[in-house]
Amino acid sequence: MSRYHIAVIAGDGVGPEVIAEGKKVLNALGSPVVTFTDFPWSSNFYRQTGRFIPEGGLDEVKGFDAIFFGAVGDPDIQDHVTLNNLILPIRRYFDQYACVRPAYLFHGVRSPLADRTGGDIDLTVIRENTEGEYADIGGRIYQHTGQEVAVQTAVFTRHGTERIIRYAFEEARRRKKKNKVTSITKSNAQGYSMVFWDEVFKEVAREYPDVRTESLLIDAASMDFVRRPQDFDVVVASNLFGDILTDLSAIIIGSMGLAPSANLNPERKAPSMFEPVHGSAFDLIGKGIVNPLATILAGAMMLDFLGEGAACERIYRAVADNLRETNLRTPDIGGSASTSQVGDDIARRVAG
Repeated sequence: MSRYHIAVIAGDGVGPEVIAEGKKVLNALGSPVVTFTDFPWSSNFYRQTGRFIPEGGLDEVKGFDAIFFGAVGDPDIQDHVTLNNLILPIRRYFDQYACVRPAYLFHGVRSPLADRTGGDIDLTVIRENTEGEYADIGGRIYQHTGQEVAVQTAVFTRHGTERIIRYAFEEARRRKKKNKVTSITKSNAQGYSMVFWDEVFKEVAREYPDVRTESLLIDAASMDFVRRPQDFDVVVASNLFGDILTDLSAIIIGSMGLAPSANLNPERKAPSMFEPVHGSAFDLIGKGIVNPLATILAGAMMLDFLGEGAACERIYRAVADNLRETNLRTPDIGGSASTSQVGDDIARRVAG
């Protein structure tokens, strides 16, 4: 029987609530056996210790099979402090360069888009996760004066750009859906970084003559996610553009609470991390109504990446059956059930 040891960072906000349901479902599988070690890294940990991650913490996590992450963000700490000291260091330290965010409109869930029904939207955004606009290079001078200057530098390397684009083509082949990759840039206005991305995309595309390609500007892509989402299969984008598009793709499938995310080290030289897209959602803390399905689906993605495709399918099928067959759902998708009630139902279905 396979056993996996998972590092759990529940984090901030509703993170602990959704992680509890994700654990519940993974434990209900029986096989494979998934064990958890909890790490208290969060904004509260930062207040107590002055650090989000203790010295040597990432080296300790390196020995785990994967990382299960809840959320990061605190209304009393600026977002750039929490992001740059917790989740971004994890992604970079473990070279989790491929952020994979699927968006699927489940049967039984209402999309805000007119005339879209279950299965109409089925796309995956591949986001470059370690460089680009989030490279954290820049600075400020003459602060608090009329001459203040702020500089933020985006970094695009051939190594980083080529590998994420190649990963997107491989994903299109693996999905076996529309066999199409759409590249997103803003090369009409960013004549260096984005033109470079376009050039690399064309070079890599030549290696995949069986895969159809499309290139869109980010503004046109945002419009087309709304007016023709059924035409997309795999979408590849830089850190910033991928981040924006995946919030949009989550909403058009009905809720941020249905959008899982994987931060992958595809070469498996370090653990990958799995989380919901929705963030800390401080307005929902303690209400017991946050949707746990994004986290549960992230757990399924984790199992799939670990080679447990059958277990992944059990969870995915349980979620699909819950959404299609019952009204046992949280308020964000039209129900009145609690977070734990939804988790209980998915766990029951998984256990069979």
